[in-house]
Amino acid sequence: MIQQKIYALVLLLLFVIPAYSYAQKNEAFESGSYAAKGDTMPYRVLFPLNFDPAKKYPLVFVLHGAGERGKDNEAQLKYGAKLFLNETIRARYAAIVVFPQCPAEGWWSDVKMEDDSITRKTKFIFLADGVPTKPMQTLMGMVDGFLDKPFVDKHKVYIGGLSMGGMGTFEIIGRKPSVFAAAFAMCGGDNTLNAKKYAKKVPIWIFHGEKDSIVPYSHSESMVAAIKQEGGDPRYTLYMHDDHDCWDDAFAEPDFMSWLFSHSK
Repeated sequence: MIQQKIYALVLLLLFVIPAYSYAQKNEAFESGSYAAKGDTMPYRVLFPLNFDPAKKYPLVFVLHGAGERGKDNEAQLKYGAKLFLNETIRARYAAIVVFPQCPAEGWWSDVKMEDDSITRKTKFIFLADGVPTKPMQTLMGMVDGFLDKPFVDKHKVYIGGLSMGGMGTFEIIGRKPSVFAAAFAMCGGDNTLNAKKYAKKVPIWIFHGEKDSIVPYSHSESMVAAIKQEGGDPRYTLYMHDDHDCWDDAFAEPDFMSWLFSHSK
């Protein structure tokens, strides 16, 4: 009986301690909320170690996927936050990192989704020159708000995201190509006609899993071809064995951070 209780306690600690440690680390991201025209958007922001408001720092926005939508201002840190919390990364790349959270029923990009009766999968129809969604409008306002801060280096502003966030990344660099010094899009997509807006203006690293069962990798390959056709030079990484979770490998790329921060306007 005593052995059973000890075993149960060990199991409890195995699950509780990692969760507690994860929450503790996420506390380094301060909570914030952006409001404009009646719409609000929560966000978490990580300031550099030994932050000095008299200095100017690079600014990074990370857009989450559909599964992390809501208003708890926590779920959006599920993917990517660990990389930016790494002590070595924080010491080497002093930057302000922002994780906005899209509303539960919202979508970053202006894309239509239809159920394919044959494949029984969602079909993504990306629009050209579409009207920005409310979350996108609010996000753009948030970006402008951060750009007004005296401690932000306007020559080093970056954005990227995964899945729905990858789609949002393509869209926002098309709407604000003069703002972003570089971008990364993981398992996302866009209408190829939009490539001309940012092909020569925003360096981008595109990632996808060849076995992606949610967003076909053909969406990324189409954008790579379109950007090249418009005179751009996108970097593209296709993971042969990855499904929709290519972000795990993408964030683990050895030169991910050095590539991103090597660009400036």
